[in-house]
Amino acid sequence: MKLIIGLGNPGSKYKNTYHNLGFMAVDAFAKAKKQLFLKSECDSKTAKGKLNGEEYVLAKPQTYMNLSGTAFKKLVKKYNVSEDDILVIYDDADIPTGHMRARYEGSAGTHNGMRNIIEENNMEHFKRLRIGFQTEELKNKEVALLDFVLSPIDYETKPIFDKCIKEAVSAIEDFVKGEPFDKIMARVNVFDGTK
Repeated sequence: MKLIIGLGNPGSKYKNTYHNLGFMAVDAFAKAKKQLFLKSECDSKTAKGKLNGEEYVLAKPQTYMNLSGTAFKKLVKKYNVSEDDILVIYDDADIPTGHMRARYEGSAGTHNGMRNIIEENNMEHFKRLRIGFQTEELKNKEVALLDFVLSPIDYETKPIFDKCIKEAVSAIEDFVKGEPFDKIMARVNVFDGTK
């Protein structure tokens, strides 16, 4: 059993914001597999499937970003998954727009949702896929991060994020199929959606 959790905020108000890139990734994977998030459980919307004989659960926590750890804890307990079988997908302001990073473990960085997951679960050893959205304005601290992450993705950069989401869908598929994570990292970590 694989558990793939996309982070974001529930509600139409946040639908196309930078902070919902994790939701967008699992939504795109579900759409590709003709699945719907019909079930409400563990403070999340979930969809389930099977790929190459491997069962998986897609989850979108509904607790709002800063309390993602609550849903994470309930999902891990219910599905009794090991750290090796968890993949969390989320936005990252420290990675340039169009770039992505896959990692085995690590700190939360500037991401409050990940910080809450780590604190609530006392766990850092799970796989994560980060979708970057750093701009020059963010890098130079010309705009407030909190305001920016909750703003809609702008029209000019949307095609770049569409490429990132497509790459994330491919990474999720490989993860579910049991592809070595080193191989997924090698591909994702050199991906450039701006080209």
